[in-house]
Amino acid sequence: MKVIELLKSDRPTLSFEVFPPKTQDKFENVIGAAYKIGHLGPDFMSVTYGAGGGRSRYTVEMVDQLQSELGIPVLSHLTCVSSTREQIRETLDQLKEKKIENILALRGDIPESGGIFEYRHAADLIDEIHQNGDFCIGAACYPEGHPESADKNEDLKYLKEKVDAGVDFLTTQMFFQNELFYRFLYRIREIGIQVPVCAGIMPVTSSRQLSRIGGMSGAFMPQNFIAMVDRFGGSADAMKQAGIQYAAQQIIDLLANGVKHIHVYTMNRPDIAAAILENLSEIWKYEISRSTQ
Repeated sequence: MKVIELLKSDRPTLSFEVFPPKTQDKFENVIGAAYKIGHLGPDFMSVTYGAGGGRSRYTVEMVDQLQSELGIPVLSHLTCVSSTREQIRETLDQLKEKKIENILALRGDIPESGGIFEYRHAADLIDEIHQNGDFCIGAACYPEGHPESADKNEDLKYLKEKVDAGVDFLTTQMFFQNELFYRFLYRIREIGIQVPVCAGIMPVTSSRQLSRIGGMSGAFMPQNFIAMVDRFGGSADAMKQAGIQYAAQQIIDLLANGVKHIHVYTMNRPDIAAAILENLSEIWKYEISRSTQ
C-alpha cells in the first residue's frame, strides 16, 4: 500500500522511524528492535538512509524484511547528493524488484570535502524517481526553515519546487514548540502547498541528545523544554519519563488542533515507542472512533 492512501483518508495516522546499522554484525539487533516497534501497530514505518556506502546498503534490506514481516507500508529513505545517477537507478530497481512503493526523497548532507554532484537538490531526485517507477514520494520540510536557507521565504520557495516536482506528502523535521508548526502550516497553505503533512516528534529522553539535535536541526528549544532538561537531566530514569511525557503532550495538542498525521522519531527504541502509545491509548482510540463516525 502507498502511504498517501493512508494520509488521504479521514483516519489519523501514527508512524515510527528507525535507522539501519552501520555494520553487518549489528543487523540482527537492529532489525529485532525494529520488529518490536513494528509489532506495536503503527500505520507505517520509515527506515533512514546513510550516504556514502555506510548504512545505505542495509536500508533496502531492512525495508523489505519489515514490510514482509509486518504487513504494513514501510517508507525507504533515499538520499542523492553523494550518489551518481547510475547508483540511484540501481537502488530504484532494487526497490521495484522488492515491491517497495514508498520513498522519502532527500538531498542529504553535502560532504565537507565538497565535490561535483549529479544531484544538487531533492527536486532533482524527485524527478528521477518519477522517471523510473510508480512510487509514492515523500519529502522533508522544516517548520523553522532549513539551516542552509538564507531565510524562511527562500526555504518555502525550495519546498514549493519539491512539491511541484511531484511530492505526495511531507514530513517535518523535529520541533519542540507546536506553535512553530501551526504557523508553518499556515504559510505553506497560503502559497498553494496542499499535500498532507506529517508532524515529526522527537522524544528527548537523555540530556546527551541535545547537542546532537542542535547540530542536526538547530531546532528552537522553548523555555519549558529547557527547564525540563535542566531539572531532570541528571537522572536517566526521570529524564526518560519527562521526555516521553513532553512528546506525548505535543502529540495531544496536535490532535486537539486537528493535526491528523504524527511521525515519531523513535531512534530504534521499542520502549520509547511503547511508552508514547501508552500515554496516548484512550486518546488515540477516541480519535480513531471520531474518524469513522
